[in-house]
Amino acid sequence: MIQQGQPLPSATLGQLTADGMVNHQTDELFANKKVVLFAVPGAFTPTCSASHLPGFIVLADQIKAKGVDMIACVSVNDAFVMKAWGEAQNASEIMMLADGDASFTKALGLEMDTAAFGGVRSKRYAMVIENGVVTQLNVEAPKQFEVSSAEAVLASL
Repeated sequence: MIQQGQPLPSATLGQLTADGMVNHQTDELFANKKVVLFAVPGAFTPTCSASHLPGFIVLADQIKAKGVDMIACVSVNDAFVMKAWGEAQNASEIMMLADGDASFTKALGLEMDTAAFGGVRSKRYAMVIENGVVTQLNVEAPKQFEVSSAEAVLASL
């Protein structure tokens, strides 16, 4: 599993924009920025939709006021689902990123197998990335939602 002080692995994350599909290279996307990246097991799932994403939406301005350039949400879903979920949640301040094949999640060592629920998914986590290097990493214990919340991230900035 990735650790604080380590650079993010090179990977491609998808985003569906008004101009079509954009494939972001993590090396470029997270370079020369301070980013809060949080991951959810699945778009439209209960805790993710009721608490995790909404917390970052509500606190986006306060998080950015702490010197954060970008807040991004990543999930092992396709870019169409991530766009629809972001729109349904009014997440205009959050970059909704798709890790469709879980390659980024696996490279981080933060994958989990949910079997029939959805196969390989991401563990729930939040990290702070500064110029491509992980400076904070908060990974949730299974079925928990505490250390990766927007409130916990804001308190740590």
